[in-house]
Amino acid sequence: MGGRGSEDANEGQVMTQASNPTYDAAQAAYLAAVDTFAALVDGIEPTAWDRPGLGVWDVRSLVGHASRAMITVLTYLDQPAESEDIDSPQRYYALAARQSTDSDAVAERGRRAGVELGRQPAAAVRDLARRVTSRVEHADPDSLITTIGGGMRVVAYLPTRTFELVVHSIDIAAATGLEITFSPALVGHTTELATRIAVELEQGIPVLAALTGRRPLRSDFSVVA
Repeated sequence: MGGRGSEDANEGQVMTQASNPTYDAAQAAYLAAVDTFAALVDGIEPTAWDRPGLGVWDVRSLVGHASRAMITVLTYLDQPAESEDIDSPQRYYALAARQSTDSDAVAERGRRAGVELGRQPAAAVRDLARRVTSRVEHADPDSLITTIGGGMRVVAYLPTRTFELVVHSIDIAAATGLEITFSPALVGHTTELATRIAVELEQGIPVLAALTGRRPLRSDFSVVA
């Protein structure tokens, strides 16, 4: 016989098995960014890969760097962490901004990732997209993983990779002359994180003033290192 106690237990079990709304949103945004990025790369003409991309990168290296937003997810999901060192995506970026960054090492990782895409880079990106989609769809949002910045939960790390994919997709579109369109939800997700990073860096007031037309941001302002 059931009784109220059994009903309460069943309800509790249902709640335990229910999806995590925060992770659902983070997962949806990341997978949308992955799809948009892969579709953009599909459209790059064969003659465009050697064009200037961003900074010291050509288009191939820029795409390689952006593809690391999938590679690191695949890698880190297999690297458990024992402690939670960074509890939010904005703190991840703020810590990076406050530390000295080896720009030469970042540039080299991007260049190497571009080379590793091989003779058919668009196909390689599609393969990465397929693999990471499968892993993310089955990932435990509360799992602790070891990132370059320290231990983080999957639900906190994933938005940082969405941010990278969106921002660098914009860079790739600009470098290649291709058009790109993001869903309003994805733009909102990414822009919200940018403002949260600004607040974490104690730059929220200047950003708010700029967004409301009070005064512009300085020319070298950025929320990323």
